[in-house]
Amino acid sequence: MTTGTCVEPGTFELREAPLPQVAPEGWTLVDICAVGLCGTDYHIFQGKHPYLEYPRVIGHELSGRVVESTAELKSGTLVVINPYVSCGTCRACLRGKPNCCTRIQVLGVHCDGGLCARIAVPHNNLYAAEGLSEVQAAMVEFLAIGAHAVARSGIAQGDRVLVTGAGPIGIGTALFARLQGVEVHLLDLSRKRLQLASDKFGFKHLHEDSAAVLAGDLADGFDVIFDATGSARAIEAGFPLLAHGSSYVLVSIVKDRISFEDAEFHKREARIIGSRNALKSDFERVMDAIRTGAIDTDALLSAELSLADLPTRFSALAEDREALIKAIVRP
Repeated sequence: MTTGTCVEPGTFELREAPLPQVAPEGWTLVDICAVGLCGTDYHIFQGKHPYLEYPRVIGHELSGRVVESTAELKSGTLVVINPYVSCGTCRACLRGKPNCCTRIQVLGVHCDGGLCARIAVPHNNLYAAEGLSEVQAAMVEFLAIGAHAVARSGIAQGDRVLVTGAGPIGIGTALFARLQGVEVHLLDLSRKRLQLASDKFGFKHLHEDSAAVLAGDLADGFDVIFDATGSARAIEAGFPLLAHGSSYVLVSIVKDRISFEDAEFHKREARIIGSRNALKSDFERVMDAIRTGAIDTDALLSAELSLADLPTRFSALAEDREALIKAIVRP
């Protein structure tokens, strides 16, 4: 089979590998149908990912069809693949938090991913995607990141919410926050991204300058802030925007230290919440939202291409993402 492999930073190649014929005990073979490209994949290509060894077959936003029937899934069943392979025995796993397993292996990051024809996946990481298309099923994982962050936040009716960073993860977070019936604001330095969020999803409360946000009715700040920027400086700039009694949910991951003024933070009795990956319940919540039309996947889809197209297009996709929400590859 052909695999999409980041050989080293800046080098993406199509390589040949054996087609898996047998899965380990407790695992299932899945033929890949569609793969979503995300910021993680672009960061791997650019050499910016902190947890990766090259070469790596990328791809963790995956839909596929079961090769051989299992007790739970018949052969040919369309599934969403949860790419977070947990150990099942660490303290986090035993407490029902496999998304932050201490020995987690994320497909396409810590081990080879699904930008290929077939992979083996643990039984418990496969979720039947009844009612979804192959492309929709490949969008579930990235949307689950935002759904998980919203579930972690404790949003309540009447809250005023700010999402900083209007990239794919920020858009997904904003969409699931809005489904809670709250007022959602978006903050991004890119006017193009904000306009895209407005045109495609109807967001109206848009801000380009964090220093100018706290004015008029917004002078008291925001009850919940989600950071999806991947920028330590942007995260630090968000602390003054917190209302008293608020929560700051860090969805993006940065390698830098983050500092803030403790007196201001304590005065607000604010909470900092880390949000990592997603749980099965988040995947199910996303699939339900797609099935009911609460999430418009057509608006999310920016490009659909074949694996053969990718070597000549990967660099451009990674460099110019202002107008890109989700590119889907058909391996």
